[in-house]
Amino acid sequence: MTTEDAVTTEAVDSLRGTDDPRLRELLTALIRHLHAFTRETRLTRQEWETALGFLTETGQTCTGTRQEFILLSDVLGLSMLVETVNGYSDPGSTESTVLGPFHLTESPVRDLGADLDLAGTGEPCVISGVVRAADGTPLPGAVLDVWQADPNGFYDVQQPDVQPPGNGRGLFTADDEGRFWFRTCVPSAYPIPTDGPVGALLKATGRHPYRPAHIHFIVSAAGHAPVTTHIFVAGGTHLDSDAVFAVKKSLVKDFTPTDDPALAAGYGVPNPFRHARFDPVLERS
Repeated sequence: MTTEDAVTTEAVDSLRGTDDPRLRELLTALIRHLHAFTRETRLTRQEWETALGFLTETGQTCTGTRQEFILLSDVLGLSMLVETVNGYSDPGSTESTVLGPFHLTESPVRDLGADLDLAGTGEPCVISGVVRAADGTPLPGAVLDVWQADPNGFYDVQQPDVQPPGNGRGLFTADDEGRFWFRTCVPSAYPIPTDGPVGALLKATGRHPYRPAHIHFIVSAAGHAPVTTHIFVAGGTHLDSDAVFAVKKSLVKDFTPTDDPALAAGYGVPNPFRHARFDPVLERS
């Protein structure tokens, strides 16, 4: 008669011929943890069938512009845990956070100072800063991939018939002193998509789907490790209850109301406007 422990032993032993040692390590741990979970919870056949149906539906919900599996990883805290486990060793480096499910299209190359708010529907805002190494040295030619939702909380890929392609997205190259700046609109808090299996999971567990207002960045430079991160709007809602657990105190930035006609004219925005400063710091690779 096969015992519970014997099933686990046989499954692990079946990996003996795996040539890749890291793959063998990962699959061995996965089998052991899944089997331990099954024994601990006394998982029923019906519960396992429900789980398989949920995962199947999650895969079927994915499209070229929607990644439901990333969303599932996010709401379970797994994405943020992976980022934390792989955090950089230099405490002065910009902290990483989740990629999110909407980095699904290539950001258009834009000149410094360009406006990401192609629809012109939001509160004007300027983001500026300097990309530096951990020792404070500016990093000329650093690349910043930026994307954000519109003022109503939707990304361009969610509303292809409403938003212009590339709205809220831009790929910028810092100048010879590591400086960058661009125009956009102040982001707003928004709910993650709830019309799929992940939304049903949130509802079943009594959780809200909201993310605090933020702008996404991937910052990279030669000889340095890239960082995937956000900046969050200080004082906004849901900073203490982000649906994907991604808020870090160091990434919360003031979007300062600014009443300066000359400065507004220099940036090419109406006065008054909001101004946020973000100075990414990259660790050497």
